Amino acid sequence: MKVCVTEKPSVARDIARLLGANNRHERYFEGNGYQVTWTFGHLCCLKEPNDYTDLWKRWSLASLPMIPPRFGIKLIEDEGIKKQFKVIETLIANADEVINCGDAGQEGELIQRWVYQKARCNKPVKRLWISSLTDESIREGFQQLQDASNFDNLYYAGLSRAIGDWILGMNATRLYTLKYRDSYSRNVLSIGRVQTPTLALIVSRQREIENFVPEDYWEIKTKYRETIFNSTKGKFKTEGDASEIIENIKEFPLTVTSVTKKKGKEAPPRLFDLTSLQVECNKKIGYSANETLRLIQSLYEKKVTTYPRVDTTFLSDDIYPKIPGIMEAMKPYASLTAPLLQANKLPKSKKVFDNSKVTDHHAIIPTNVDPASVALTREEKLVYDLVAKRFIAAFYPDCEFSTTTVMAKVNEYEFKATGKEILKDGWRVIYNKDKSQSAETKDKEEKEDEDNGIMPSFVEGESGPHEPSLIKKTTQPPKYYTEGTLLRAMETAGKLVDDDELRDAMKENGIGRPSTRAAIIETLHKRHYIAKQRKSLVATAAGIQLIDTIKEELLKSAKLTGLWENKLRKIERGEFSAQQFIDELKVLVNEIVLNVLKDNSSTTIAVQDTTTKNSSKNSSADKEKKPRKPRLKSIEEIVCPVCGKGHVIKGRTAYGCSEFRTGCDMRLPFDTYPADLTPAKLNTMIKKAFKSK
Repeated sequence: MKVCVTEKPSVARDIARLLGANNRHERYFEGNGYQVTWTFGHLCCLKEPNDYTDLWKRWSLASLPMIPPRFGIKLIEDEGIKKQFKVIETLIANADEVINCGDAGQEGELIQRWVYQKARCNKPVKRLWISSLTDESIREGFQQLQDASNFDNLYYAGLSRAIGDWILGMNATRLYTLKYRDSYSRNVLSIGRVQTPTLALIVSRQREIENFVPEDYWEIKTKYRETIFNSTKGKFKTEGDASEIIENIKEFPLTVTSVTKKKGKEAPPRLFDLTSLQVECNKKIGYSANETLRLIQSLYEKKVTTYPRVDTTFLSDDIYPKIPGIMEAMKPYASLTAPLLQANKLPKSKKVFDNSKVTDHHAIIPTNVDPASVALTREEKLVYDLVAKRFIAAFYPDCEFSTTTVMAKVNEYEFKATGKEILKDGWRVIYNKDKSQSAETKDKEEKEDEDNGIMPSFVEGESGPHEPSLIKKTTQPPKYYTEGTLLRAMETAGKLVDDDELRDAMKENGIGRPSTRAAIIETLHKRHYIAKQRKSLVATAAGIQLIDTIKEELLKSAKLTGLWENKLRKIERGEFSAQQFIDELKVLVNEIVLNVLKDNSSTTIAVQDTTTKNSSKNSSADKEKKPRKPRLKSIEEIVCPVCGKGHVIKGRTAYGCSEFRTGCDMRLPFDTYPADLTPAKLNTMIKKAFKSK
């Protein structure tokens, strides 16, 4: 008898149906020589400190660091899990062969291996490794079952990650909680291998914004034949210098000195990996990273998209023959796929197909299941639409454009005008249909704000009157992280990278894994280390305090944590020893404990305690009700938090103070304090922001 163990009951049903195991028993299927059962995600976990020794039951600085001589696993305390495990254990004991049908990834491998270890499995184990849950993919997978030992390194990497997180998280959390927690607080100060450097990224960006000093600068532009020309001298730090040039050019004609035209091509945007899909959904639809992961996982389980927890944007060569079949199944997109299917042969670009860039799984693409035949929610349809259009666009021709650059002189001062004209839409036609475009393409276009679009025809040597103007601008601080930009920062260990190829090279040193980054952001929310203001992520007072208190750079450095991640990836490839990784962490934790215990400062950190919310509500009911303050009706009623004399006024790009003429420099940019806030909300945000100042 062959026993198949899947990660979910729904997958077990599909596999049982295809294998002919049609007899339903309690917690498993049977038939045709197979028994098919399932886990519910993790059934086992690493043992808790108190499972090793009674000395670790009580939180004490004297017991740190806690490093078990040998790590063990245990069943998660849950009656349903215990019953399910008992079924798996019994089936494995009587099996001739076990087939690991778990999720095809590092976490999925760990889930299954721990169950087999706990069940004392000594039977031969095969591995089903598939990238989608369609019937065709499952059948192919069972025809090409692999030996489980081929995935030992994947398991070692997952085990090293779990043990590493235990060593650092358990010890550092107890250490910092006991040493620095406010004596009135009951909450723990949570420290994590990935969570803490991610918080440090947010705090660092917040500090940049808070310490940013805006500076005025001036630009010179002139209009000639309805086209804007920009001074090649760039920005001027003083109005006087810029005004002097205006005086020197306003009486002179503009003369065109050269006209150059250059044709260019823009390739389609890359296919999605999980991070780029989360970024796109956050920017375009407003979904959180966690919500996007939930939706794309659901689309995978409904068999309309491929395996989602991937970090590559490429396809392997063996997918190429299947592309026409996938496109034919995408009935709602027939008008977009028709031009491709009517061609003799689909293009095969190295920017899409590259075996060297694909390891376990390829990029996220649709499957050969018609999305119209499956019940999808509105949210799932929106995510599927992004995946589908990105997939179709990858096979369309490049967008062709022409860039015109016109150089001109006015009394020896040089000016430049540029214009861009689309000659052939190519892949852009996919997005023109619904007046939509990818977030990445939108970003590129926003950076081209000096572009005049289609310009009139200019001739070298022509001359005529023009209209010069002096434009005052102010330097802007960096923007707060959104979930999308934070995911990108985690992917590149905090470095701002726009180039796709450079981003690929840095993925090896990113912090966290694509599948876990959304959960890390959620954990920071739950711990009250960060809060969300509209789309922006801001650090709370507790989050800032925690990062300021941590002196150990390795605990909060995105770069150094990225190097750990690189070692875990090397373990997965068999290039680094799992034991060496664990030994290095043990040494590190010992050093951290010694260094923190040496700290004689009286620093304390208070974290919001969610457990007291209800009780505080009840106790306040007995108190005498205070008269309600009159509601603010206009922003003019808000007193300036800087000078205390003037009131808040609304400008074009920010809120300011009515006493600005007498020197008050209070400025609240709309990026942080949106222009559409109610007076009451604005007042609340100002009070919070200036409370600690």
